[in-house]
Amino acid sequence: MIHLDHDIIIAPATATGGALCIIRLSGEGAIEMCDSLFRGKKRLAEAKGATLHYGYIMDGKQVVDDVVVSVFRAPHSYTGEDSIEISAHGSLYIANRIISLLTSHGARLAEAGEFTRRAFMAGKLDLSQAEAVADIIASDSRASHAIASTQMRGGYSEELRSLRDKLLHICSLLELELDFSEEDVEFADRQELSRLLNELLLKVRSLADSFSLGNALKHGVNVAIVGRPNVGKSTLLNRLIGEERAMVSEIAGTTRDSIEESVNIEGVIYRFVDTAGLHSTDDRLEQMGIERTWKALEKAHIILWITDSADRDIEKDLCGFAPSPEQRIIHVINKIDLHAKEDQPITETQDKKYIPISAKLGLGIDKLLAELHTIADATNALRGDVIVSSQRHYEALRKAQESLVRSLDGLHNGTPTDLLSEDIRQVMYHIGTITGEINSEDILKSIFSSFCIGK
Repeated sequence: MIHLDHDIIIAPATATGGALCIIRLSGEGAIEMCDSLFRGKKRLAEAKGATLHYGYIMDGKQVVDDVVVSVFRAPHSYTGEDSIEISAHGSLYIANRIISLLTSHGARLAEAGEFTRRAFMAGKLDLSQAEAVADIIASDSRASHAIASTQMRGGYSEELRSLRDKLLHICSLLELELDFSEEDVEFADRQELSRLLNELLLKVRSLADSFSLGNALKHGVNVAIVGRPNVGKSTLLNRLIGEERAMVSEIAGTTRDSIEESVNIEGVIYRFVDTAGLHSTDDRLEQMGIERTWKALEKAHIILWITDSADRDIEKDLCGFAPSPEQRIIHVINKIDLHAKEDQPITETQDKKYIPISAKLGLGIDKLLAELHTIADATNALRGDVIVSSQRHYEALRKAQESLVRSLDGLHNGTPTDLLSEDIRQVMYHIGTITGEINSEDILKSIFSSFCIGK
């Protein structure tokens, strides 16, 4: 079915079953449509924008519910259109009946994300801000909320817009040179151009590099608890989450499958995965568990590699695993209550840190948590710095970075002005896809289909 942008759309904006529910209505004529059902001290059509009105929703002569109606007049509304929000009692029956009455008067049910899509089309939000609306709704930690909030307030957009404006200035000078190509003049100082392109490259690269942390903070930091059998992995999981989630036994191989639990530590969600012990075995069930351990290792942002403190040959427990550049390993020496002192210092080499703990007694856990907090540092996000958390944005920045590198290479190698200008335009294009200055219907459908219906 083809839907027109000026249709009046309706949807519940809150879940039913609570004390109240809110029903949203937006589009040209929305206020007059609601007026046909609303009975209050005065008609809504006479009301000013941003005002509240108490009254009743009527079905003929029958009262459906007493409600409070919020009136928003274009362009001063979320969608930029005339909009209504009906605050009714949270009964599913009442919500469905009000929606049914309004659809019988010509409104249609909104599609997923259609209210926010209209806000984007009306210029109330750019595309990155619109995406942040969904991220705020889905945020489940202080850190993920902070990243989305900064993006929604426009901090992200301002940085990208500044980059694009500088690129546009460069392009205008280069293309002016093309207009005077027969006169062999240069309007763009090549040294200044090189300096500016390098500055932009550093900024784009910094934004792209922030994705690894931003994505982890948004979706939760995956922490794999790995080691040989019976080194205390399950005991450590139970200690970290504060409950007896994993079965603990002195029998090696007790954990045959991965167990995942999430916990919020200082505003960051950590997804701890207790894994089957790595060792050679002919047991098919244990082999399947070990295969899942390797998969958990591949997905982990942080790896807690657990070693029994009685075993001093720590390096052999790596089992040939080579972490990716984005992954961090924390080497944890467990069972110090049996084999070492509690105040044993953290031992460090050039690229490794060994943290002694007793998962059973809780000794050294504070040092382990401090190290986790250092790696998954949400300080910048919490103070409002711009951090990339969207895979789509990361891909666009990565492509912009490639085009900037080509531009610099071309500048230093004497590439003709028209080709140099085209590379810079490619950078502008990729940045523009993030904010929506460059968009396609496929991109918009993909983004807004992930929204809830009433937003």
